[in-house]
Amino acid sequence: MIRWLLVIFLALVFISWFTPLLQKLGVGRLPGDLRFRLFGREWFIPLASTVLLSLVAGVIARWL
Repeated sequence: MIRWLLVIFLALVFISWFTPLLQKLGVGRLPGDLRFRLFGREWFIPLASTVLLSLVAGVIARWL
């Protein structure tokens, strides 16, 4: 269980580290990504970006 917590923690660190780079590349602003205001807060649901990044990760995993 500690191993999974460590993997999740490292994944979150890497995601937060690469977020500005991904936003410059346009990930997060794809047509299927939802941004809306509700109850005074801005909500962001990155559906298309998640699918795109999952496909890229799957291709890389099969390639290696």
